[in-house]
Amino acid sequence: MRRYSLLVAMTVAIVITVGGLVILESGRMRIASEYETALDAKGATAQLSALAADIATLTAEERAYALAPDAAYKERFDAAQQRVKRTLAAMDTYYRRIGDDTALASFAQISAAADDEIQRGAARFGATALPPRENLATLDAALSLLRLNEEQRAQHALDASRADQRISTLCVGALCALNIVLFVLLFRNLGIQLDKQDRVQKKLITQQEELDRLVSERTRQLEALAWHLQSVSENEKTELARELHDELGSILTASKMDVAWVRGKLKEREPAMADKLARALGSLDQGIALKRRIIEDMRPTVLASFGLVIALRSLADEAARRNGWDIEFDLPDDDVKLGEAIEIALFRVAQETLTNAAKYAHASRIHVALSLDGESVSLHIADNGIGIQPGDLQRTQTHGLVGMRQRVSARGGRFEIERAIPHGTSIRVSMPRERLSALPEPATAYDDADTKSGMRRHENANRPTVSDSTLFYD
Repeated sequence: MRRYSLLVAMTVAIVITVGGLVILESGRMRIASEYETALDAKGATAQLSALAADIATLTAEERAYALAPDAAYKERFDAAQQRVKRTLAAMDTYYRRIGDDTALASFAQISAAADDEIQRGAARFGATALPPRENLATLDAALSLLRLNEEQRAQHALDASRADQRISTLCVGALCALNIVLFVLLFRNLGIQLDKQDRVQKKLITQQEELDRLVSERTRQLEALAWHLQSVSENEKTELARELHDELGSILTASKMDVAWVRGKLKEREPAMADKLARALGSLDQGIALKRRIIEDMRPTVLASFGLVIALRSLADEAARRNGWDIEFDLPDDDVKLGEAIEIALFRVAQETLTNAAKYAHASRIHVALSLDGESVSLHIADNGIGIQPGDLQRTQTHGLVGMRQRVSARGGRFEIERAIPHGTSIRVSMPRERLSALPEPATAYDDADTKSGMRRHENANRPTVSDSTLFYD
């Protein structure tokens, strides 16, 4: 029932509104027509006044010429004569257009009198015999009567337009009153519906906020888990590197020493066996070198021993040597202390960036820059290769890119990768500096044990090998 009443109210409101619009439009058209009539009448009045003035000018110039013949009088007479003719033609068109027969008859008499006056003046200036003068007072009276008629016409049109305006105003008021009543009823029903919708909307908003809170909480948990896993991974790499260095390194070194001793004993008596032992020594050397590369991949000793600046320079130099790049450095002259977590994060980002540049960029020049201020540290690596494609930036399968972003964001930093102009790829990392009262001493480099009894030698002769890292282009 409520829906039916609502439909009826809307239908009635629409019918009343359309009817009111029709009435208002017809009233507007009448008012416009009446205003146009009033304007035409005012214009005709002005033209009649100008016609009377021009006819007076004709008479005055004619009389002045009769008293003192002068060509200037004739020029002014001719100009007034042209104005009179134009005015007579315009007024004739006007009266024929409005269809006022009475006014048209009166104007015909005025036109004839004006022509007579023009002919008299022309005869005067032509020194011919003058026709008898008509009564100018009659001409003036006729013009005054026509002006009065036009003023009355204009006033009548204005009065009619005011009446139509009052009627339109009353119609508008009545329509507004009816529509107000109908719309009050309509909005009352709509208000009930809106209240229901508002309650449902508030419930949905509450549920959405709860979902957003849960998503945000899960996101924080996942970020914390990702950072924890990265930390655990780094710790496990460190522990495994230490075990490989301490245990496997000692075993390989001791085995090498024993094989070398046996080879020395058998070198003269058993040359064939000595050759076999020489090959075994070579295999042990390869195992030791492999152990070093694995340790460097898991925990770069150059970073722990010499700091981030030297580690970045060594990493880039090694990559340039393997790939034939030209390297441009913009690094601090002295080493910087940023904290182990930040240094590891920056080093890993640089490691993965250079690895992928070697595989995909086809570059010939690499730029590596590290800058610091009081609050943050920034790393910038750019190449002049083919550049990363825009579609690759949107792919979710780029685990290397995601890993770098996660590694940087976990330390409160910002990671940006973009296609350089005109070509190439640019990576920028900005991270806040840790403010520590006492920075830990850098860890010493892993050294191979020459003997189990404590003899050690430093592995400076073998520069660390840059390991391949996770891809971020594919």
